[in-house]
Amino acid sequence: MHFETSLITIKQLQENFDNPKIVVVDCTIDKVGQSMKGSQLRLIPNSLFFDIENKFSDVKNSLPHTLVAADEFTKEIQTLGIDNDNIIILYDRWGIYSSPRAWWMFKVMGFEQVFVLDGGLPAWEKEKLPVMNTYLIPTKAGNATAQFSPQYYAGKATILSAYNNRDISIIDARSQERFNATAPEPRAGLLGGHIPHSHNLPFDRVLDGNYYRSKEELTSLFSDYCDHQIYTCGSGVTASILAFASYLSGNKNISVYDGSWSEWGQKELKLPIER
Repeated sequence: MHFETSLITIKQLQENFDNPKIVVVDCTIDKVGQSMKGSQLRLIPNSLFFDIENKFSDVKNSLPHTLVAADEFTKEIQTLGIDNDNIIILYDRWGIYSSPRAWWMFKVMGFEQVFVLDGGLPAWEKEKLPVMNTYLIPTKAGNATAQFSPQYYAGKATILSAYNNRDISIIDARSQERFNATAPEPRAGLLGGHIPHSHNLPFDRVLDGNYYRSKEELTSLFSDYCDHQIYTCGSGVTASILAFASYLSGNKNISVYDGSWSEWGQKELKLPIER
């Protein structure tokens, strides 16, 4: 099976749903200030749950959503029953929110057969397709093995060496108001502003409702940036929305700053900030 891009449609998933190599994975997390807790669970049939918050983030780290080590990623993926030859289809229940973050996590961990479902669950339900209210329980452990791929990963040291480099574009997915420090950060205790010389591209610019914009529109949005692009936001989630969009437009030299503003904006770190 071959998909032309890393973004697949509802129709493509329908046509290949019975392929035993395909695994469908819900990657939903709460948004800042918005929770799905208490709402009835609705899922694409046979969905596994990729628990970004509790299983695939380093819960010992004070920063939100930071990536676990490769051996821990391997353990959790195998617990889900995922094999190395599986074709992994990621979606979230918001539409497009946390599924690109999961895609980035898989890419950092060396997986290639990973795809995002355009429109997520809302698009699935729009077609009046069946849903379930329970996750698939794996019957056996998988054999998938993570291998850290550093080209997709950026840490604080990466940013410190990159922000004065004219051959690298650092692109911030937060709102213009947060970028310019005219609106407060939603996480308490963080300074306002942005990484020096970074560019602001609010993540919703690459979306049309619950869907990604066309490749032509995305190519236009990213055309002014350097080929080497590093994405940042509040905690690495919406940065991944942009990183995936840039990847769709043809840019492969992309990475996400895992700590993002939750790290860079800490007063005690005394990192360079523009406002």
